[in-house]
Amino acid sequence: MHLKNSKIIIIKIGSSLLVDADRKIRKKWLTSFAKDIKKLKSKNKKIVIVSSGAIALGCKKMNYNKTNLRLDKSQAIASIGQIELMNLFSQTFLKFKLNISQILLTLEDTEERRRSINAKRTFENLFELDYIPIVNENDTIATSEIKYGDNDRLAARVAQIIGADTLIILSDVDGLYDKSKKKNIIRTVSKIDSNIYALVEDKKNSYGSGGIMTKLDAAKICMNSGSQMLIANGQKLNPLKKIFENNNYTRFVPKISTLAARKKWIVSSISSSAKIYIDDGATKAINNGKSLLPAGIIRVLGNFKKGENILIVDKNNNELARGLSSFSSIEIQKIKGLQSSQIENILGYSSKSEIIHKDDMVKL
Repeated sequence: MHLKNSKIIIIKIGSSLLVDADRKIRKKWLTSFAKDIKKLKSKNKKIVIVSSGAIALGCKKMNYNKTNLRLDKSQAIASIGQIELMNLFSQTFLKFKLNISQILLTLEDTEERRRSINAKRTFENLFELDYIPIVNENDTIATSEIKYGDNDRLAARVAQIIGADTLIILSDVDGLYDKSKKKNIIRTVSKIDSNIYALVEDKKNSYGSGGIMTKLDAAKICMNSGSQMLIANGQKLNPLKKIFENNNYTRFVPKISTLAARKKWIVSSISSSAKIYIDDGATKAINNGKSLLPAGIIRVLGNFKKGENILIVDKNNNELARGLSSFSSIEIQKIKGLQSSQIENILGYSSKSEIIHKDDMVKL
């Protein structure tokens, strides 16, 4: 059992586990789930639950069809449903003397370092108070441009921020299947490469709204930040107990990582699509652990502000590193290809000589 040495465990549950196809709440399932959580708590495990279901429960209460909702209406429905969701957890968990709290996060809460640190402190204080945080995306204010859109990646990002040992994604399948006729489960994944992506036949199969691709994205975040991730079938009663009794799940093995917390946050970013293209000389320098200087920059793709998380790529579009830019995209456009000594004359003010300092950069 891979939970024995896990001190902090995150469990992600989808809305289909809470509400069935007939829009009936699966109260018996949730009670059995709470019993599993009680057992983990008795072993001094710190638990976080990432739960979908606000919109589903809001639609149930208002008798709306989720598929026809406009964004502004779905935000209102999420606001109504979030209370229903927390009441459901509160009433169920109270039977087992489990204290719960609510944390609603947006993409910006995890992608801005200052806010992610604040979130980390909140989790730590709730653990000290012996409360179980129940996390969801803040769908009441999130728009399509600034949202995760799925709780798989949100759960992985929370795992990275708080240094969780394990993330368990409860799905409606037993794990990641191979391509054999029997559809056997792949027990262990140590590297997500083309062989793993080749297994994804239907990117929106039975994995719920997020799809298998978002689960692989989540696994990459976990593996890069030192957390193991499991995909398992959560539909049966006492889902956690059944999973480990039957040893039925796919485990994504974390890479042995000595990255500092700051660098873990950098490498796990999923928010920015901006890129800095660099020449062969700068590529060699970065591979040797050096900072990125303006002289080696060929071009800039995308608009970004100072301090944003940027992808560094070589001229063949190979991803080399991620880092926090000391300059905005507008500034870099003006000084790219120049020597550091020319920066002040071009911009009209003194600044750092490095576009991205090596301490703010993680090689991929």
